[in-house]
Amino acid sequence: MRKKWKVLLVFFIIGAVGLCFNGPVLAETVKVGGIMDTTGATSDVGKDYAFGMVEAFKYINENGGINGNKVKYTWFDYGYRIPEAITRYKFLKRMGVVAIMGWGTGDTEALSPTVNQDKLPYVSASYSAHLTDPAKSKYNFFFSSDYSTNARACLTAWFDKKWPQHPDYGKRKPRFACCYMSASPYCNAPIKAIRDHATMLGFEVGADQDVSLFALDAKSQINALKEFKPDVVWHGNTTMSVSATMRDAYSLGLGADWIINNWGFDENLPRLAGPAAEGAIGATPCAFFGQKQPDGNYYKNMDKVVEYAAKYNPGIPPEKRLNRTVQAWADALIFWEAANRADKAGSLDGETIKTKGFETMRNFEIGLGSSPVSYTATDHRPTTGCLVQEYRNGAFNELSRVDLKARWPEKWANEWQGW
Repeated sequence: MRKKWKVLLVFFIIGAVGLCFNGPVLAETVKVGGIMDTTGATSDVGKDYAFGMVEAFKYINENGGINGNKVKYTWFDYGYRIPEAITRYKFLKRMGVVAIMGWGTGDTEALSPTVNQDKLPYVSASYSAHLTDPAKSKYNFFFSSDYSTNARACLTAWFDKKWPQHPDYGKRKPRFACCYMSASPYCNAPIKAIRDHATMLGFEVGADQDVSLFALDAKSQINALKEFKPDVVWHGNTTMSVSATMRDAYSLGLGADWIINNWGFDENLPRLAGPAAEGAIGATPCAFFGQKQPDGNYYKNMDKVVEYAAKYNPGIPPEKRLNRTVQAWADALIFWEAANRADKAGSLDGETIKTKGFETMRNFEIGLGSSPVSYTATDHRPTTGCLVQEYRNGAFNELSRVDLKARWPEKWANEWQGW
């Protein structure tokens, strides 16, 4: 009898194993990490980006995940502190994430050698040009035109569109200066590029003014600028300190135009700067939250951004959401595309995501008002130019689309990458 039961048990086990192998295959979970700033020096723009990233991964999972595999997105606030970012990175790596959605320039650049060694794709909200040369930063990606491209594009747009309207046009050189926090890797990342571009275009370049990311008062810097009398000033900080500086410039009668890097140019700018925001020009790598095309229709995928913001964060009114949400979606969507391509090529390891994912993209359309993105094994600059918008009469409107590669092809190809 015992022998009979042993035989039956063996057949039962074999049958169960057979069911496991012949039955439906369970989808795997793909782990993705996030390192965000929701409490630190750039939290004025970081919180909305963090909200948007969570919402974007909700959308990705509800629309098939990575070829049927759900994404588990785990993120941490690091308070804009580089040591904390390194700690969080190490933890996420131990978790077994296949990629990390990162944030700031200082931490992203500091982690880049480690990311290279670990072969772990790192999609950042830092658009530093230093991260676009694969010879140095093999696993760094982002969807936007880099900060140096933004700066060159904004100055070019002002030079083309605004300077010819100035009463001194043709009588003297235009005068240019910069305001930014000199100790911040993010803020100073494009300064070499924009000063070089100003010289190339024939500007007289004045001394830089050091303005903290935490600044609520910039009167001393504005008074220093008044001695130079700039026609246009570049501001490289985030929205809070940009607004404070512009308010002081307005009250003290500086009289200069402002061109602003993308993290200082958003829906909060006119709310915080008031009338000082009128005429401000900024780099906008994607459309503003809920912004529509001239024909009145949403940009591709913008309806999803608005829908998922309302669905998963209904407590935040739509008018309080920023284009930072849209930027988060754009970075999430390029990762999604790269991961899908890599998975179809046979693996979701970091090297395959890089080589068979990102580096196979040619003019990939994200929508959201952004430029199509391309990456190659030798160039991780996603786009060749930038949309420059102007805030006037209560609305953000296109001023110019500047294609640096088309305008200066030799410099684009041979000189400008990586700085």
